[in-house]
Amino acid sequence: MSSAAANGDAADFCAAEVRLHDFPRYAATLFVTPEQRRALLALSAFNVEVSRVREHIRQPLAGEIRLQWWTDMLAGSGHGYVEGNPVAAELLHAIKAYDLPVARLTRLIEEHQFDLYNDPMPTREALASYLDGTVAPLFSLAAKILGGQSPEIEHVARHAGQAAGAAEVIATLAADASRRQLFVPVELLEAHGANVEEMFSGIETPMLRATLDQFIDEAMTHLDAAMKEMKDVAPDVHRAFLPLVFTRRRLETARQPDYQLFVPHATSRLRVLWTLWRASRSTLFRG
Repeated sequence: MSSAAANGDAADFCAAEVRLHDFPRYAATLFVTPEQRRALLALSAFNVEVSRVREHIRQPLAGEIRLQWWTDMLAGSGHGYVEGNPVAAELLHAIKAYDLPVARLTRLIEEHQFDLYNDPMPTREALASYLDGTVAPLFSLAAKILGGQSPEIEHVARHAGQAAGAAEVIATLAADASRRQLFVPVELLEAHGANVEEMFSGIETPMLRATLDQFIDEAMTHLDAAMKEMKDVAPDVHRAFLPLVFTRRRLETARQPDYQLFVPHATSRLRVLWTLWRASRSTLFRG
């Protein structure tokens, strides 16, 4: 098989992985150039691989080994045939093509070690640090791929990471509770008279609803800040933040009084595409 064909297969594999496991980010890449799209899909496929390690293991040690493989790969000391892993191959290509900072990717791996254990997220500060390391880089590195890097972009990315990360916490609340995993800060639960066991029971109570209402409000504050401050950065990088349009929809839906916290909520891919396409035509995201 030629090198070009092998590269094409690896790129197709990454696209399929992101399309299956993170459709909003997949859809957001449809509005950039093919070269940029390839790198964005490599970044998102890497995130899919790392963030879903918990789903493939029974014991934390197995997860630690999987995460260490990715850390070693980024450090250039990977064991096994690194180039034979299509996601690793595509990520290395993106790192080289766009001079992506390996330290940010390494921290993303390190932060996801939290996922392997059942320790609840203790405080807002702890969650903010976790999201700064796991979600914010997806926005800031996407902006770099689109040609932008600045302190202002990093600031927008931090707000974006807090909002998008919180929306994901809400979206996976039922699945996380079923395996006794908690990303909603215990500090916030206790402030509303709720506790961890109530969350794990999967039964919605007024205290849990109040907790999530505040959680959503704080996420919306970050989202509004990101959208406002995005106007002050180069238009060329705005589409790195296009997934925030779907984040807003998730948060607004979860705000509704009839929203059930512990019931999985699926959104049709057609609606995701329509939402992002319409946003891509707006002044803010037109670039």
